[in-house]
Order: sequence, then structure tokens, then C-alpha cells
Amino acid sequence: MKYYIIAGEASGDLHASNLIKEIVKRDSQADFRAWGGDLMARQGAEIVKHYRDLAFMGFVEVVLNLPAILGNLRFCKRDLIDYQPDVLILVDYPGFNLPIARFAHQQGIKVVYYISPQVWAWKKGRVKTIRKVVDKMLVILPFEKSFYADHDLAVDFVGHPLLDAIQSLPEKSDFISDNKLDERPIIALLPGSRKQEISKMLEGMLMVVPYFPDYQFVVAAAPSIDPAVYIKLTAGSQVKFVQNQTYRLLSHATAALVTSGTATLETALFNVPEIVCYKANRLSYEIARRIVDIKFISLVNLIMDKEVVKELIQNDFNHQNLIRELELILHDEQHKARMLSDFQLLKTQLGGPGASARAAGLVIDFLNKSSN
Repeated sequence: MKYYIIAGEASGDLHASNLIKEIVKRDSQADFRAWGGDLMARQGAEIVKHYRDLAFMGFVEVVLNLPAILGNLRFCKRDLIDYQPDVLILVDYPGFNLPIARFAHQQGIKVVYYISPQVWAWKKGRVKTIRKVVDKMLVILPFEKSFYADHDLAVDFVGHPLLDAIQSLPEKSDFISDNKLDERPIIALLPGSRKQEISKMLEGMLMVVPYFPDYQFVVAAAPSIDPAVYIKLTAGSQVKFVQNQTYRLLSHATAALVTSGTATLETALFNVPEIVCYKANRLSYEIARRIVDIKFISLVNLIMDKEVVKELIQNDFNHQNLIRELELILHDEQHKARMLSDFQLLKTQLGGPGASARAAGLVIDFLNKSSN
């Protein structure tokens, strides 16, 4: 069968690549055309557009890049018509994927949405659109199933694919020597995957480095970003960065400063005590604050429905607060133990390994039933 997959950022590339791997096990004739990244390409997908050219973050930034976004939408619609897939699989990225879902539905193309848009946080009206234009919905967060049930929409909870990605991490013990690091404990810095957020977040994170001389700080560089960006941002400091090694970095880290997003959950699954940081364009933040209906911004806290990890947002993201919270997770054993205990409970709520295989099985079953 022919599969058209759209993933608009690094985490989507990871999860879509694992889904492709599992679909191939069940469909040896599978052909994939995709918007995504290098991980999907490695699994055999033909990449039409790379996600590094698609990631626009924040209301203001979207407006400024509207011509490019509209051009991408037009291109995608033409490409779908030309390719004529048996199914369109959408991975998160709702601002782009929901209009494409509507178009595909109008063209009679089957639509599967894997990894729900965060409609539970804002734009709950999108549930009506999903009900109309999505044929199969696969969700990865435990509370999403009940959310959709409350809106009279049946969905399948498959578990979180990060558990698969982390479980399949190859054993490598030479991370320290490979990257010319010293023997001090490591504090990982994860400033995001989009160029416009990296400079803003990393600048704030680097302010705490002089206050912790007994630790070495290492930046997890996004694979889609030119290393020159990190060289410039870390110039004049002893801070190093590693590229395409985020999981290896987390497996060696003592603590982490993490930009809000999927990375907050990844860090917790590696049992690394963390502080969640986020700072946006002021206008984008003020708009979001008025329309987003959630208590927390990190997936860890959202899933656990309580403050497990400290969130330093906007003006609270400053070096005084970072120093105080980092001291706590490094030196307050009770504070650290509570966090790690909650991380274990978090893992049990995520459905266990096998999410990618369950999702692939549901996609294949859906297509087989549709064709009968």
C-alpha cells in the first residue's frame, strides 16, 4: 500500500520513523512518501519536505511566515493528488495537518491521525473538525482517551512511543571519551529544536554555568540545526555541545535544564531530575496565556496532573530562579527522591513499550477493513 506521512518537527520525525519500521513488518509492499526528517528517510520514506523548513513557532512568527506556510499547503495538496496514497497519516503538527486532513477527506483519501493535536489545551473547537475529517485517531497520552470520549469521539490509546525509542537505544559506554568530556557530573542543556527558540533559551540557561564549577554543562544540539549556531552561542564558555546524541547525553546526565516540549518527557523517562524552561516572544506569550486552558506546560506535569518538575515560564525564567531550583535537584536528596519516584509512576501511566507496533497494527487493520 501507499502511505503519505506528514511530521513537522523532530519529535514527529522520531515517532513516524518507528511507525514506518513497524508498518514494513506488516506490509512488505509498503511505499512511503513523507514530510519529515532524516530518521524517516533512514526507514525508507521519500522525503518531500524536511521539517527544518516547516517549524514556525508562536503566533507572531506564524504570521510573519504566512506566505511560506500557504505555499507549503498548496504544494502538499498537489502532491497528495499526484501520489494518490491509500492512507494519509498525520503526526501532530495541527496548524498544517488539520487543513490537509480536510482536503484529503474531500478527495476521498483515508486519514489517520497519529499523536493528537493538543486540542485539550486550546482550540477545543478543533474536535469537531477532527470528527468530520479524520477516519482513525490514535492517541499517546492517557488522559486524551477520556477527553475525546467526553466529546463523543472514539479513539485508540496506543501508549507513548518514546518508551520504544528509549528502550531501543544501543548500549554505548564511551560517550565521555567520544566527546572529550571530563569526569565532572554532567548537567544537560536541552534548548529546543527550532532555531528561533534555541538562541533565546540557551542564552538564559548559560547564565547559571559560572555558579556550578563542579559540574560540566553539555548542550544537546538539534540534528537539523547548523553546528555553527551552537559554536557562536557557546563562544567564550567551557560549555560543549553534542549533536545527534541527546539520548546518550541524558543517559549520562545528573540533571537537566529543558525547554518545554517532548524533551521534558524524554528527560523524565531517563530518570534525570529536570527544570522546565520556556520563554517566548512577548506578544505570542500574551496571546497564548489568554487562550490556552491548561495548568502546566510540561508533559510530565500534565500527565501526572501535579507539579512534579518546576516550570520557569517567561519572566520566571531567570538566573536567580534557575540557580535556586538547580541547587534543589542537585543537593536536596528528599526533593530529588520525590521527583524520581514520580517519574516511575509516570512510566506506568504511559502504557508500556510497544506503542509503535500497536499503532501500526491498528493502521493496517483499518486499511484492510476499509478495502473490504
